[in-house]
Amino acid sequence: MRVPEHDETGSAPRLVSSFLEQRREQVAQRWADAPLFRSVFTVSRDEAVEACKAVLDALSDVAVSGRLEDVRAPGFTTVRDQLGRMAHNRARAGSTPAQIADEVAGLRVPAVELLREEFTDPATPQAQESVLALTLLMGTLRLVMMETALDANAELIERQRQQLLEVATPVIKLWEGTVAVPLIGTLDSARSQVVMESLLEAIVDQRARYAILDITGVPTVDSLVAQHLMKTVAAARLMGAECIVSGIRPAIAQTIVQLGIDLGEVLTRASLADALAYALSRQGIEVTRTDAGASAR
Repeated sequence: MRVPEHDETGSAPRLVSSFLEQRREQVAQRWADAPLFRSVFTVSRDEAVEACKAVLDALSDVAVSGRLEDVRAPGFTTVRDQLGRMAHNRARAGSTPAQIADEVAGLRVPAVELLREEFTDPATPQAQESVLALTLLMGTLRLVMMETALDANAELIERQRQQLLEVATPVIKLWEGTVAVPLIGTLDSARSQVVMESLLEAIVDQRARYAILDITGVPTVDSLVAQHLMKTVAAARLMGAECIVSGIRPAIAQTIVQLGIDLGEVLTRASLADALAYALSRQGIEVTRTDAGASAR
């Protein structure tokens, strides 16, 4: 697409669109070596080139529509799909949205250099307007990529939060047919849901008849926490297991009474050891102390 010096046909966005179509291969080859694509497509350069071409096709569609600064332009949907996967990979590798956006900004220079070569005189108003149009388009692409990277980071953080919740609420097999969940820290709605799901899965997997919820490490208990405990106990009963709440400290007991929370239907024990002893006794297992001195003799 060699543009004569005095060619007045076509607006700058349309010229940019034609340029992206006709110089698609050359731009894609240069972009494939840029950090953004090279860091994602580490095995095959051909894959990087094809990904670049997909982005260039989408940018050409945006340019021909004239919506160079509109991040909601239809053409950017394809860009989001293509770059979204790349943003996820970069986010997992530890890159921040700002770093990813800067990598996108780096794609502008090789594209502008090739565009200037299309004009007999790069100093003409038409050439300058075309370069400006391409610059605006690449700036919008940077914004789109930043939005996509932020979304990718948000999803990654949510997955990590969910994983932390699961790690923070382990289900322990104490004895054959007996499992326990030692709770430490604040118990909110999200964590309570994880506790319930993990406990119910353990009841099924372990064929547990007794489930112990130990709240020794829970700093406070309010009406919401009590409701979560009641729901978990009820769900365990539906699965055929008897649920025992242990570790209710004096301060928490006073709070429960002051709030008027009725735990009458919930079996409670002072400590995890007491709860385990109860569960074992219900299974016909007797735990006795041995004399350490006698054992030594």
